[in-house]
Amino acid sequence: MPEMTPSKIQSILDEKGVIPSRKLGQNFLADKQAASWIVDQLDLTLEDTVVEVGPGTGALTEHIVDKVGRLILIEYDARLAEYLTARFADDAHVNVIHIDAARFDIGKLYAYPNLKFIGNLPYSAGGAIVKRFLSHPTPINVAVLMFQKEFVDRMKATADMGTKAYGVLSLRMQLDWDIEELKVLPPECFLPEPVIDSTVVRFTPRKDKGELYEGLNRFDFDRLIRVGFAQRRKQLKKQLKNEEIPNWSELMESLGHELTVRAEELSLEQWLKLTRYVSTAHLSIEPQAQKSDEVLDVVNAEDEIIGTATRAEIHEKNLAHRSVHILVFDKYKRVYLQQRSKFKDTHPLAWTSSASGHIDAGESYENAAIRELEEELSLEVESTSLTQIGHLPASGATGSEELRIYAIQYTGQPVWNCYEIEAGRWFDIETVNAWLDSDHGKVDFAGGFAQVWAAFIAKI
Repeated sequence: MPEMTPSKIQSILDEKGVIPSRKLGQNFLADKQAASWIVDQLDLTLEDTVVEVGPGTGALTEHIVDKVGRLILIEYDARLAEYLTARFADDAHVNVIHIDAARFDIGKLYAYPNLKFIGNLPYSAGGAIVKRFLSHPTPINVAVLMFQKEFVDRMKATADMGTKAYGVLSLRMQLDWDIEELKVLPPECFLPEPVIDSTVVRFTPRKDKGELYEGLNRFDFDRLIRVGFAQRRKQLKKQLKNEEIPNWSELMESLGHELTVRAEELSLEQWLKLTRYVSTAHLSIEPQAQKSDEVLDVVNAEDEIIGTATRAEIHEKNLAHRSVHILVFDKYKRVYLQQRSKFKDTHPLAWTSSASGHIDAGESYENAAIRELEEELSLEVESTSLTQIGHLPASGATGSEELRIYAIQYTGQPVWNCYEIEAGRWFDIETVNAWLDSDHGKVDFAGGFAQVWAAFIAKI
């Protein structure tokens, strides 16, 4: 394998007719020692899957390929994608994908274990790529990326710095990630040389998520910071005038700010408190993901009701009871799966059907399906839009649930209930099949989902 020296890189670019675009921020890493050091920051093993965005001529790739179990290269330039495909043709564990990384469906990555992310991101698209790959939910466990220093300053900025760099990007990234600057690379490390330094950054999942994250409405959080920073020098109260926030003075006092506070003066913790206040301001009680005293029907082997019991009693005594699962599909035939809330009494944080739940005492399967879609995903549907696609008898595999499976097509983006659901995402059918067949799929999914999915696959 040829070493990626500056002369070799230039030779490849010349051969493929690639003229680096300064407008697009195309600067190819050409320092072998720097490339090796950057790859080392991922602490790779043969159990890992690595996704590299913008591999170019393979300066980082050559230090990764022999250290991992699978390597996925995402290259936007068709000529370089062709070159990489030929170069790694003998490496069965290397997959080259020709696509704009900012449009790549990262749902496809959930089927792979121990996912790590690396790349020398083009300056013009760094923000879009980071949003695509590192926004919640994501299968990425750790990332090492290169950016222009100004972009890194924006991601790391905090309210107490008193800088214009602090804003929506800062809050979105710091919400879920600890961001560590590792090294500054001078222009001479690249070909052609950029006019500014580049910074190597490592992202690891945020460790200090406290109670403010419990039941966090991420939709509200993102909406509030976008509105708040739309005119950053304007008073926050005026910016949020359409939110109908009661007791503004009381809220600001609790946050330790004046009534005239601006968006740039609130820290991440204070934005989280503001979000919780807004999310619960019009609720008489705080939502709960589980109610142990709710009453459910108990059924026999013929799905006939033979009595009632509380949820707690049913789980304690392993009594057969009714439940419903709904699979929501979009026009591309992708299925929407949810990650269960950590507050669930069974299978917390496991992935499962679009919506699911127990049948309340005296409730029909169809009515329960309609209710669950509204409660969990904010979808209002008619019973005529539901199609029953399967029925599973109560067993150990289903958690003693007599289970009916429905499918529905929906146009739009579900808004999940943050007390019921940790996250949600669209997946293509092939990805779900591969994910379920993988070793980690056996623990990633809630009990019973494999049987639900098998019933769907058999139906189609």
